[in-house]
Amino acid sequence: MNLVRAELERLGARRFVQLMLVLLVLAFGVTAATTLANSHRPSTQELAAAERQATMARIELEHAYQRCLEQRRGLATADDMDEQEEPEYYPDDCSEVDPALMERAPVASDYLAGVFTFAEEAKPLLYFLIAFLALFGFLVGASYIGADLNSGGVVNLLLWRPRRMTVLGTKLGTLLGGTALLSVLASAAYLGTFWLIAQVAGRPGWLDGEFWGSLGETWGRGMLLVLLLTVVGFAVATLGRHTSAALGVIAGYVVVWELGARLVMEILDVVKVDRYMLSSYAAALLNGRVEFWDYRACDNGVSNSCNGLYVVTWQSALVLLLGLTAALTAAAFVAFRRRDLM
Repeated sequence: MNLVRAELERLGARRFVQLMLVLLVLAFGVTAATTLANSHRPSTQELAAAERQATMARIELEHAYQRCLEQRRGLATADDMDEQEEPEYYPDDCSEVDPALMERAPVASDYLAGVFTFAEEAKPLLYFLIAFLALFGFLVGASYIGADLNSGGVVNLLLWRPRRMTVLGTKLGTLLGGTALLSVLASAAYLGTFWLIAQVAGRPGWLDGEFWGSLGETWGRGMLLVLLLTVVGFAVATLGRHTSAALGVIAGYVVVWELGARLVMEILDVVKVDRYMLSSYAAALLNGRVEFWDYRACDNGVSNSCNGLYVVTWQSALVLLLGLTAALTAAAFVAFRRRDLM
């Protein structure tokens, strides 16, 4: 227990952690202030006009779907075609323009200018929060262990508690606990602030059980991503014995693999390049699933029966990212146990 308390104090006392907390508060403050300054509570006339526009848009979508069905059944008459200034083109599968199958139908908030609607903006705001917390976790995780290894702080700690695995495990557990607690508090404060802004100078929108359930699932998966990146930063810095090792690895991966290897594979016409990129799996974990389209998958002479669409789900992404994180963590613990720390 004394070791945990000591590590919590060391973590909170680090200047880099304090700097990141200040940047976190500043980023949140600027975002909230900008939103408040650029939003207003809509009048009754604005709401009525927006609702009419949304209704007309939904009707037009339904008419387009019916015209697609008629065109596919050959029911469109010559007079109908002559009345059109330009011919309309529809997909072979009319379900692609079926309003009932769309992710969301047009709503009044789509036609309200300068009005912050919490139900529409909550998820993009949550993505911003998760991105910042993921960056926070990775950098703090790398600097927390990297600075101690480089400065000899770990050696001094081992003189007091000469158990390497216990010391490293306590450091990692303290880091994860602190990051998780900060993430929960920051999420509550962040989303709560924008909910209040919507009540005072905007619109809450349709906040039903489905909305909160979807937002909660996204938040939960986002917290998993934050904690995974925190562990990765800690593990890579442990292996490299320095904070800069983690920064170098992530920069090298992005430049060499995500950019360079992607370009080479596209030149070589490699099929479904995105499935080889960790960014695809991170996006799938955060969003629940991501869809990619690759026309190269249909360059086989039977394009009529080919579908270049492929999907990455959050379950498969979680398995891959967990496996990679576990491998890095295991390697870090093995290296720390065998390494000469002097």
